[in-house]
Amino acid sequence: MKNLILLGAPGSGKGTQSAKLVKELGYFHVSTGNLLREEIARESELGKRVKAVMDAGQLVSDELVVELLKANLNLSENSYIFDGYPRNEVQAETLNGILEGHQYLAVYFKLDTENLVERLTNRRVTKDGKHIYNLKTNPPKVAGVCDITGEELIQRDDDKEEVVRDRMKVFDSTMGPVIDKYRKLGKVIEVNADQSPEAVFAEIKGKID
Repeated sequence: MKNLILLGAPGSGKGTQSAKLVKELGYFHVSTGNLLREEIARESELGKRVKAVMDAGQLVSDELVVELLKANLNLSENSYIFDGYPRNEVQAETLNGILEGHQYLAVYFKLDTENLVERLTNRRVTKDGKHIYNLKTNPPKVAGVCDITGEELIQRDDDKEEVVRDRMKVFDSTMGPVIDKYRKLGKVIEVNADQSPEAVFAEIKGKID
């Protein structure tokens, strides 16, 4: 299977599709945030360096993230989904180096801005963010309560309309060049993220084969 780099604005459905790809096709999901936390929890040498940076209130450097990825990927044995990385052209170039010699595709979740605003302002999640609902397309059985855990659902501050529109502007300015970069390499497949999750998944499966 080809490794997949998921590119799309916040709320475009990347998390939902990642879970489906992991469950149904056997992909491994790569979240740099999770890897950072796991490395710190293991108290490895790399984890200690990462913790020192984070404790100092600094951003983890691209060099450390690359080291983290190389320490946790087995590209000869597994196929991975990269979600949330790369976030800029420099990181895209770096990831290309890591994936050199292995097949990959960038999956661009194309979504109309107004549809995205509607989707995100109706999103409700558990406090840990693991369970996600939409008041219109995937509501909980009991209003305001998670079907699985029974805990209260919340609206995140970054799912409010003004914040969503600001995030879209940031996405367009930072990720537009990244998408263009992968287009020039002939590595982009576009999916219509305005469809139902099932239809999006079917489209992804049809295009990555």
